[in-house]
Amino acid sequence: MKSLTKLAATAMHGQRVVMLTAYDAMFAGYASKAGVDILLVGDSLGMVIQGHTDTLRVTVEQMAYHTACVARGNVDSVILGDMPFGSYQASPEDAMRAAATLMQAGAHAVKLEGGATMAPTIRFLVERGVPVVGHIGMTPQSVHAFGGFRVQGRTDAAIEQLKNDLTAITDAGASMVVLECVPAAVGTLLGQTSTIPVIGIGAGLDVHGQVMVLHDILGWTAKPPKFTRNFAAWTDTAQEAIAAYVDAVRGATFPAENEWYA
Repeated sequence: MKSLTKLAATAMHGQRVVMLTAYDAMFAGYASKAGVDILLVGDSLGMVIQGHTDTLRVTVEQMAYHTACVARGNVDSVILGDMPFGSYQASPEDAMRAAATLMQAGAHAVKLEGGATMAPTIRFLVERGVPVVGHIGMTPQSVHAFGGFRVQGRTDAAIEQLKNDLTAITDAGASMVVLECVPAAVGTLLGQTSTIPVIGIGAGLDVHGQVMVLHDILGWTAKPPKFTRNFAAWTDTAQEAIAAYVDAVRGATFPAENEWYA
């Protein structure tokens, strides 16, 4: 069985991390057998499974249900459970209760959104045995604060804040960080200076790995984001599409220049 600690160590020595969302046992099995390192049980299920326009309506109980489904299909990937909106922002104690629920359902680690403001909560969880992955840049749970799903890191002040956020969550003990929807140059900057793996989604090529939503790489999204690729377009099965995604991340052929933000 892979571990988050080992993946983080190998990523810092050049082995790109492949992360992909999974919400059920069948696709968890496909992805794990194809070599996906981390199965992210994402709160993106609120949009791609439940049909909402954002991720804010997803509950801890729903996340636990899907985490348990993924755990039953998993072979040897790390299972990363998303902490849903409202489950961790109020207090570290709330975060611990939510994290415990997800880990009891089968998660090996949890992911939470936010930078420096969430550092005390990350530290609280890590000190109590919960591996944590951070998430900065375009954080979907803050969609209304951002005024929509918008690229972040466009100004010097915003870049400086991202650097501060990365430092804070690293110092708090996060094992990795997801960096979403920033210009490729910002992804390169953070990827080159970070002491923990930076996993990009719409953050360019020069990071330590990539994460994608399953439905995007299978071409099932009506209006896919710029940073996605339909790997099912030239393959015959979902399993082959996932394997092609794994190979493209490992071989640093995904994303390409037309799939990142300038």
